[in-house]
Amino acid sequence: MNFINNLINIFGHFGYWGIVFLMTLESSIVPVPSELVIPPGGILAARGEMNLLLVIIAGVAGSLLGAIICYWLAWFLGRAFIYLLADNKFAKFLRITPAKVEQAEKFFLKYGAISIFIGRLLPVVRHLISLPAGFSKMNFGKFVLYTFLGSAIWVSVLAIGGYYLGVKIEVLAKNFKTIVEALIIVTIFAGIFYWFYKRRRARKN
Repeated sequence: MNFINNLINIFGHFGYWGIVFLMTLESSIVPVPSELVIPPGGILAARGEMNLLLVIIAGVAGSLLGAIICYWLAWFLGRAFIYLLADNKFAKFLRITPAKVEQAEKFFLKYGAISIFIGRLLPVVRHLISLPAGFSKMNFGKFVLYTFLGSAIWVSVLAIGGYYLGVKIEVLAKNFKTIVEALIIVTIFAGIFYWFYKRRRARKN
C-alpha cells in the first residue's frame, strides 16, 4: 500500500513530463516497467489531479520517442555493433543480453512489420523490438505507425485500468500483480487477433 501511494505521489510531483521521460526509458534500452508508470497516472486522473487523455498521450509520446531513438541508433550502428554492445557489462546491468536481442530479431524476422505492433504488447520484446527494425532498415513510416498503434493500445489499457481502479486503491494494492497479468493476457490476445485479421485480409487481396 505504501509503495503504491509513494508511486502516486511521485507522479503527482513530476506530472505528464515525468510520464513522457519514464516511458521513453521504458521503450528504449532501460527496462522501466510501464505497469509502474501508467496506472498511477490513471489513479491520479480518477482523483481529478490529472487528465486521463493527457496521461495516455504522454505515455504514447514517451513510448514512441524511446522506440524511435532505438530505431535510429540501430540503423546507424548496424547489427554487428548492436550485438557487441549487448554483450558488455553495462548492457547486462540493464538486463540486455545478446540472447534477448536475438529473441527480438527472430520475432521480427518471423512476423515482419506486424511484429512491431505485437511486440509493443509483449514483455521483454517490447523495449528491444526497435533494434532489429532499425538494423534491418525497416520502412520508417511503417515502424512509426505500428509502434504508435501498439503503444496506444497498451498505454490506454493501463491508464484506463488505473483510472477505474483509482477509486478503489485498496483493491488495487491487494490485487495489483493479478490485474496487470490479466491486462497483459488481454492485450496479447488482441495483438494476435489483429495479426490474423491482417493476414487474412492480405490473402484475400
